[in-house]
Amino acid sequence: MGVEVVQTERTGKRRRRRRARPMSEINVTPFVDVMLVLLIIFMVAAPLQTVGVPVELPRTAAQALESGQEEPLTVTLTADGVTMIQTTEVADEQIVPRLRAVLSERASRRVFIRADGAIPYARVVQVMGALNAAGITDIGLVTDMGGPRLGGG
Repeated sequence: MGVEVVQTERTGKRRRRRRARPMSEINVTPFVDVMLVLLIIFMVAAPLQTVGVPVELPRTAAQALESGQEEPLTVTLTADGVTMIQTTEVADEQIVPRLRAVLSERASRRVFIRADGAIPYARVVQVMGALNAAGITDIGLVTDMGGPRLGGG
C-alpha cells in the first residue's frame, strides 16, 4: 500500500493519508452459479415447449424446401378422400407400414404431405399424428408458392 505524507500549512503537523488501491480481482463464482442455474432451467423447460407434432410448416410465401438427390416421398390427400403414397392409392391402415418399408430403403427420412384445400384440417392432422406415432418426425407440408404474405413483408 502506498502511504503519502502530507504537511498541512496551518498547523505544520504531518499526517499520513493512505491511498485506496483499486481491487483488481473479480469474483466470478456468483456469476458461474447464476449461469449454471439458468442452464438447468432452460434444459428442463425446452422440451416442455414442444407441443403436438414436430413439423416444418412452410409458409405459402416461402421458398421451396430442398429435397436432396432423391425424389421426395409424398403422401397425398385428395379432395374425394383418397390417400396416396407417391402415385399409388393406399388404404388408411396401410399408410404407416408402407411408409416404413419405403423409408427403410431411402437415405432421406423426410415425408411431404400434399393435401387438397378442401380437406378438413382434422384429416391432415390425423395423418400427421399417425406418421409421428410411427417415428416419422421429419414432415413437410407442400403448398403452392406465391400466396398471400399476410403482412410478413
